Amino acid sequence: MIKPKIKFPDLVVALTNGTQWSLSAQKNDTFTMLVFYRGLHCPVCKKYLEELKTKLDAFSDKGVHLVAISCDSEARAKKTAASWDISEIPLAYDLQITKARELGLFISNGISDKEPDAFSEPAVFLIKPDQTLYASAIQSMPFARPNWEDILNAVDFISKKEYPARGGA
Repeated sequence: MIKPKIKFPDLVVALTNGTQWSLSAQKNDTFTMLVFYRGLHCPVCKKYLEELKTKLDAFSDKGVHLVAISCDSEARAKKTAASWDISEIPLAYDLQITKARELGLFISNGISDKEPDAFSEPAVFLIKPDQTLYASAIQSMPFARPNWEDILNAVDFISKKEYPARGGA
Protein backbone atom coordinates (compact mmCIF):
# COMPACT_ATOMS: atom_id res chain seq x y z
CA MET A 1 0.00 0.00 0.00
CA ILE A 2 1.28 3.44 -0.93
CA LYS A 3 0.81 5.85 1.96
CA PRO A 4 0.02 9.55 1.69
CA LYS A 5 3.05 11.86 1.42
CA ILE A 6 5.05 9.06 -0.26
CA LYS A 7 6.16 9.38 -3.87
CA PHE A 8 3.76 7.54 -6.14
CA PRO A 9 5.46 5.15 -8.60
CA ASP A 10 5.75 6.56 -12.07
CA LEU A 11 3.08 5.24 -14.36
CA VAL A 12 3.23 5.15 -18.15
CA VAL A 13 0.20 3.79 -19.99
CA ALA A 14 -1.06 3.66 -23.56
CA LEU A 15 -4.21 5.65 -24.40
CA THR A 16 -6.96 4.65 -26.79
CA ASN A 17 -6.22 7.75 -28.90
CA GLY A 18 -2.83 6.26 -29.87
CA THR A 19 -0.67 8.30 -27.49
CA GLN A 20 1.00 7.53 -24.17
CA TRP A 21 0.23 9.07 -20.80
CA SER A 22 2.85 9.46 -18.07
CA LEU A 23 2.31 10.53 -14.49
CA SER A 24 5.70 12.22 -14.31
CA ALA A 25 4.85 14.34 -17.38
CA GLN A 26 1.79 15.89 -15.72
CA LYS A 27 2.22 19.57 -14.97
CA ASN A 28 -0.56 21.05 -12.86
CA ASP A 29 -1.13 23.24 -9.84
CA THR A 30 -3.36 20.97 -7.78
CA PHE A 31 -3.69 17.25 -8.49
CA THR A 32 -3.52 14.49 -11.01
CA MET A 33 -6.44 12.14 -10.49
CA LEU A 34 -5.99 8.49 -11.41
CA VAL A 35 -9.32 6.70 -11.87
CA PHE A 36 -8.92 2.95 -12.06
CA TYR A 37 -11.94 1.10 -13.42
CA ARG A 38 -12.72 -2.59 -13.82
CA GLY A 39 -13.15 -2.62 -17.61
CA LEU A 40 -15.64 -2.97 -20.43
CA HIS A 41 -17.62 -5.67 -18.63
CA CYS A 42 -18.61 -3.39 -15.74
CA PRO A 43 -21.89 -1.45 -16.00
CA VAL A 44 -21.12 0.35 -12.72
CA CYS A 45 -17.86 1.62 -14.25
CA LYS A 46 -19.73 2.81 -17.34
CA LYS A 47 -22.11 4.87 -15.23
CA TYR A 48 -19.28 6.17 -13.00
CA LEU A 49 -17.12 7.31 -15.91
CA GLU A 50 -20.09 8.81 -17.76
CA GLU A 51 -20.83 10.85 -14.62
CA LEU A 52 -17.17 11.88 -14.50
CA LYS A 53 -17.44 13.15 -18.07
CA THR A 54 -20.09 15.65 -16.93
CA LYS A 55 -17.59 17.01 -14.36
CA LEU A 56 -14.54 17.32 -16.63
CA ASP A 57 -14.78 21.11 -16.96
CA ALA A 58 -15.12 21.49 -13.19
CA PHE A 59 -12.02 19.35 -12.59
CA SER A 60 -10.11 21.23 -15.29
CA ASP A 61 -11.13 24.59 -13.78
CA LYS A 62 -9.57 23.43 -10.49
CA GLY A 63 -6.34 22.43 -12.22
CA VAL A 64 -6.94 18.69 -11.86
CA HIS A 65 -5.61 16.48 -14.66
CA LEU A 66 -7.09 13.01 -14.89
CA VAL A 67 -6.90 9.68 -16.64
CA ALA A 68 -9.06 6.53 -16.45
CA ILE A 69 -7.09 3.27 -16.43
CA SER A 70 -7.97 -0.41 -16.73
CA CYS A 71 -6.28 -3.74 -17.20
CA ASP A 72 -8.36 -4.27 -20.36
CA SER A 73 -6.62 -5.10 -23.61
CA GLU A 74 -6.34 -2.47 -26.32
CA ALA A 75 -9.28 -4.00 -28.22
CA ARG A 76 -11.55 -4.00 -25.15
CA ALA A 77 -10.51 -0.45 -24.21
CA LYS A 78 -11.20 0.81 -27.73
CA LYS A 79 -14.62 -0.83 -27.58
CA THR A 80 -15.20 0.95 -24.26
CA ALA A 81 -14.16 4.28 -25.78
CA ALA A 82 -16.51 3.73 -28.72
CA SER A 83 -19.55 2.44 -26.84
CA TRP A 84 -19.53 4.49 -23.61
CA ASP A 85 -20.25 8.23 -23.55
CA ILE A 86 -16.79 9.16 -22.28
CA SER A 87 -15.00 10.45 -25.38
CA GLU A 88 -13.32 13.38 -23.59
CA ILE A 89 -11.78 11.24 -20.83
CA PRO A 90 -8.23 10.04 -21.52
CA LEU A 91 -8.68 6.26 -21.46
CA ALA A 92 -5.67 4.05 -20.70
CA TYR A 93 -5.46 0.31 -21.07
CA ASP A 94 -3.26 -2.73 -20.57
CA LEU A 95 -2.31 -1.98 -16.97
CA GLN A 96 -0.41 -5.07 -15.96
CA ILE A 97 -1.75 -7.01 -12.98
CA THR A 98 1.69 -6.85 -11.34
CA LYS A 99 1.65 -3.04 -11.62
CA ALA A 100 -1.93 -2.91 -10.29
CA ARG A 101 -0.82 -4.91 -7.25
CA GLU A 102 2.20 -2.62 -6.78
CA LEU A 103 -0.22 0.32 -6.65
CA GLY A 104 -2.27 -1.42 -3.96
CA LEU A 105 -5.29 -2.24 -6.12
CA PHE A 106 -7.44 -5.26 -5.39
CA ILE A 107 -7.41 -7.91 -8.12
CA SER A 108 -10.34 -10.11 -9.09
CA ASN A 109 -10.57 -13.18 -11.28
CA GLY A 110 -13.28 -13.25 -13.91
CA ILE A 111 -16.45 -15.14 -12.98
CA SER A 112 -18.21 -14.99 -16.36
CA ASP A 113 -17.20 -15.18 -20.00
CA LYS A 114 -17.79 -11.39 -20.28
CA GLU A 115 -14.98 -10.69 -17.80
CA PRO A 116 -11.25 -10.96 -18.41
CA ASP A 117 -9.35 -13.68 -16.56
CA ALA A 118 -8.06 -11.07 -14.09
CA PHE A 119 -8.62 -7.33 -13.62
CA SER A 120 -8.20 -4.60 -11.04
CA GLU A 121 -11.02 -3.33 -8.90
CA PRO A 122 -11.77 0.42 -8.87
CA ALA A 123 -9.74 3.09 -7.15
CA VAL A 124 -9.26 6.85 -7.21
CA PHE A 125 -5.92 8.46 -6.33
CA LEU A 126 -5.16 12.16 -5.94
CA ILE A 127 -1.49 12.81 -6.67
CA LYS A 128 0.17 16.14 -5.85
CA PRO A 129 2.35 17.94 -8.41
CA ASP A 130 5.48 16.62 -6.64
CA GLN A 131 4.12 13.12 -7.42
CA THR A 132 3.37 12.26 -3.79
CA LEU A 133 0.12 10.58 -2.90
CA TYR A 134 -2.38 12.94 -1.28
CA ALA A 135 -5.43 10.66 -0.97
CA SER A 136 -6.80 7.35 -2.17
CA ALA A 137 -10.06 5.43 -2.24
CA ILE A 138 -9.46 1.77 -3.08
CA GLN A 139 -12.38 -0.60 -3.51
CA SER A 140 -12.49 -4.41 -3.41
CA MET A 141 -15.71 -4.52 -5.45
CA PRO A 142 -17.50 -2.28 -7.97
CA PHE A 143 -19.78 -0.54 -5.48
CA ALA A 144 -19.52 2.42 -3.03
CA ARG A 145 -17.17 4.68 -5.00
CA PRO A 146 -16.34 8.30 -4.13
CA ASN A 147 -18.77 10.88 -5.47
CA TRP A 148 -17.28 13.28 -8.03
CA GLU A 149 -18.93 16.31 -6.44
CA ASP A 150 -17.41 15.33 -3.08
CA ILE A 151 -13.97 15.16 -4.67
CA LEU A 152 -14.46 18.56 -6.31
CA ASN A 153 -15.49 20.06 -2.96
CA ALA A 154 -12.50 18.42 -1.30
CA VAL A 155 -10.11 19.96 -3.84
CA ASP A 156 -11.56 23.39 -3.03
CA PHE A 157 -11.24 22.81 0.73
CA ILE A 158 -7.69 21.46 0.42
CA SER A 159 -6.62 24.45 -1.67
CA LYS A 160 -8.35 27.07 0.45
CA LYS A 161 -7.24 25.72 3.84
CA GLU A 162 -3.89 24.27 2.71
CA TYR A 163 -5.11 21.06 4.31
CA PRO A 164 -2.30 18.50 4.64
CA ALA A 165 -2.41 14.91 3.46
CA ARG A 166 -3.63 12.57 6.20
CA GLY A 167 -3.24 8.86 6.92
CA GLY A 168 0.49 8.55 6.37
CA ALA A 169 1.43 7.74 9.96
